[in-house]
Amino acid sequence: METYVDAIGADTAATTTAKQNKKKLKVMVAMDESKNSFYALEWAVEHLRDVISAEPETDQAGGLLALVHVHPTYLQYIYPSGGTASAVYATDSVPESMKKAREESTAKLFTRALEICRGKMVKTETMILEGDPKEMICQAVEQTHVDLLVVGSRGLGMIKRAFLGSVSDYCAQHAKCPILIVRPPRETSTSSSAKEHKSK
Repeated sequence: METYVDAIGADTAATTTAKQNKKKLKVMVAMDESKNSFYALEWAVEHLRDVISAEPETDQAGGLLALVHVHPTYLQYIYPSGGTASAVYATDSVPESMKKAREESTAKLFTRALEICRGKMVKTETMILEGDPKEMICQAVEQTHVDLLVVGSRGLGMIKRAFLGSVSDYCAQHAKCPILIVRPPRETSTSSSAKEHKSK
């Protein structure tokens, strides 16, 4: 089951049912450096807080917000200087400088994400995985028994989606739980007309 959310204030079947049952859920948000990813996190924290926030005044166990970030597998190639144009696979080890830069980038990503979660009484855990993001997110969903997966939409056009695919499309087909794809807010007609005017 997949649900698209377009704008602020949209209510979904998942959130309505959860509010009625007062059941706490384990929600996973797939994170990367994109603004759409952070918008999806902000949407989840704001609109799903009733099902993921802790309730210290009751005996009921709180929900959990799991943030998952996937590092694509690093492949190093050797390019021969001779007449052939093909590259030879050398090793999949990450040089120390790249490993350090990747760790710093991930630390910044999670620091920013946890700041969004702070103050909302949300128990949060972080996960760092390595591999194909689409496949690793689906594996994490299955292994950690997530109730709902939230992902941001990349906003690819139809042609790019056909050739590149997207994490959200793949997860909608393969994730073993309901998935909520959060689209960024649409631009207002005034801002889009201003952009058109500038381009002329």
